[in-house]
Amino acid sequence: MPNKLVAPSGGVPRILAWANAQAAHILRHGEPLNAGGLTLSSRVGVAQPERIRILTVPSVPAPDDPELQQIAIEQNLIGSNTGGLTLGYGIFIVDGCLTSRLLAHECRHVYQYEVAGSIDAFLPLYLKQIAEVTYDRASYEVDARAWEWVGL
Repeated sequence: MPNKLVAPSGGVPRILAWANAQAAHILRHGEPLNAGGLTLSSRVGVAQPERIRILTVPSVPAPDDPELQQIAIEQNLIGSNTGGLTLGYGIFIVDGCLTSRLLAHECRHVYQYEVAGSIDAFLPLYLKQIAEVTYDRASYEVDARAWEWVGL
């Protein structure tokens, strides 16, 4: 049974504003991939791996907006088990969680953003998938999990 993703008032524009701001923060403060990360990201299909930045954080930040925060938690997008979150070329990785497998998964999301063309194009599709079939069965998540083997 699918989860119902309830859009907050101002819905998608507020989500996109938060996502774009977080992506810009990661790109300003994150670290580029090392040689192994560049190779891995290329293997999962990323066209421009040199643009990827990783920001290590104590936990993936949730939106300050209480309504967006509640949706992110309820939909399993951000929570205590979240090891990483990709927003365009920016990747949050929780301190101590970085593995090649997780990096492959998150880099596959970068590839998906590239194919979609932008955060603004990708994220509404991703959220729609989650609303229709749940996070675990969303096709973008299924695809990213299918590429985790590259990191093994």
